[in-house]
Amino acid sequence: MVEGFAQIALLLAVVVATVPLLGGYMARVFAGERVLLTGVVAPAERGVHRLLGLGADRDQDWKAYARSLLVFSAVFWLALFLILRTQTLHPFNPQGLPAGAWDLSFNTTSSFITNTDWQFYGGETTLSYFSQMAGLAVQNFVSAAVGLCVVIALIRGIATRRADGLLGNFWEDLTRAILYVLLPLSLVGALFLVSQGVAQTLGGSVDFTTLTGHAATLARGPVASQEVIKELGTNGGGFFNVNSAAPLENPNGLTNLFEMWLILAIPASLTFTYGRMVGSRRQGWAIFGAMSVLFVAAVVVVFLAERHGTPAQHLAGVHTGGNMEGKEQRFGIAGSALFAVTTTVTSSGAVNAAMESLTGLGGALPMWNMGLSEVVFGGVGSGLYVMLLFVLLAVFIGGLMVGRTPEYLGKKIEARDVKLVAIGTLWTALVVLAFAALAVGTRYGRPSTFASGPQGFSENLYAYLSQANNNGSAFAGYSGVTFADVMGGLTMLLGRFVPILAVLAVGGGLARKRVAPAGLGTLRTDTPTFTSLLLFTIVLVGALTLVPALLLGPVVQSLTTSLY
Repeated sequence: MVEGFAQIALLLAVVVATVPLLGGYMARVFAGERVLLTGVVAPAERGVHRLLGLGADRDQDWKAYARSLLVFSAVFWLALFLILRTQTLHPFNPQGLPAGAWDLSFNTTSSFITNTDWQFYGGETTLSYFSQMAGLAVQNFVSAAVGLCVVIALIRGIATRRADGLLGNFWEDLTRAILYVLLPLSLVGALFLVSQGVAQTLGGSVDFTTLTGHAATLARGPVASQEVIKELGTNGGGFFNVNSAAPLENPNGLTNLFEMWLILAIPASLTFTYGRMVGSRRQGWAIFGAMSVLFVAAVVVVFLAERHGTPAQHLAGVHTGGNMEGKEQRFGIAGSALFAVTTTVTSSGAVNAAMESLTGLGGALPMWNMGLSEVVFGGVGSGLYVMLLFVLLAVFIGGLMVGRTPEYLGKKIEARDVKLVAIGTLWTALVVLAFAALAVGTRYGRPSTFASGPQGFSENLYAYLSQANNNGSAFAGYSGVTFADVMGGLTMLLGRFVPILAVLAVGGGLARKRVAPAGLGTLRTDTPTFTSLLLFTIVLVGALTLVPALLLGPVVQSLTTSLY
């Protein structure tokens, strides 16, 4: 018990220490200020700008910014799809692996383009080294960079005092996100992982004899280079089928903590970036505080559920001694519970244990985390931009409560803004419930589910929660039939790009508004009172959209005396 809470405290302390350092660095990068890496990276940045034809007058309004983002994503979608469909022609394919079916390629392409990294396959037995490196790892960088671009554009819309509607330039932001943030951190992180025993080789698999005298094959590959951006970019797609439970992806307790830190580092630090860019660091810390409260509460509940069992078991006098099924002995209950929450409060989806082996209550919390639409730290960029939509919603509710026109940082929140906020905050839940209902209620969707009853419903619900929220983790038993591949791919695309368009439209609208001086009745948004209102708003929206579905699956399981 003490060890579990010590791990939670250590991870949170490291994240808190990281926030001002990395957050301040990113604020300077996207403001165009000189940073430590400018002398090294600036020549490459200028070369990219010349290649793209970017001139001095290159700022875009939200529509132009969105068009650039969609075109970029469409081109990379086609590129990855072609890479996966032509795998037999690849170099670096020592296993001679063939291309997968068209529906699997469609699902995988949509998955990695949207920062989801949902995987209906085993990486080491399905994809060539070239597909892993030139296909998936590249998408891990660019999909994370797209999320960073969107949140920076929204922050500029909130912070600008020019009222010209311009949000910056997508191509410039994309270049900075990759060259100044993602690549340098990934390089250092990959070297650390290699030093701890994570594989990094093009040498192919190795045959060996086990201690019991049986012949076996050890799969290897360029793991560390993909592992670091998988975590840092909150992507989550593992080189190996068992993801971060594989010793060659996650060798020991130190790497386990390091990988969780990688997952949280950028999403948490962006709150400080936000505070600095809007000129009030208290605003950023208030949002960080709200995220931290939800994170710690989720970790404690999952840890206690796995350590002590369900409430029904206590009432019945059943003592489990802790649920170790599906967990790595190296990490135990504490390390597995902490990882499960870390990966589902963000859009990472990387796992070091079997999510379906969690208790009913323990499995409900990851679903709840994803059902909050990535607001608890969330994905790279996507976590903060959805949280800011909830901030605007809380400001609107607070304004109605006190009978004043709602304002946020001096800008009035009007009917158009609230409509767009509603789309951005409710769209994902709508997609989840609609597609999960199709999977459960039609003959085409039923073959994708292995189990029946509450567990089968949980498998379906978890799958669409994970895909719509661009998470990528899964309950085992949900199989990749054609229906699941196609519906899942559509879910991921809709769950990613519709909220992005809503966010950019909100940013563009705010960028055109002039700042009004704060009055005596203006609601302050950097106080514990507002943080409490924000938490209430998030929990209320999550409860109204998700709790009825949770009651049919994991909650039913948690009310039984059996472990699952």
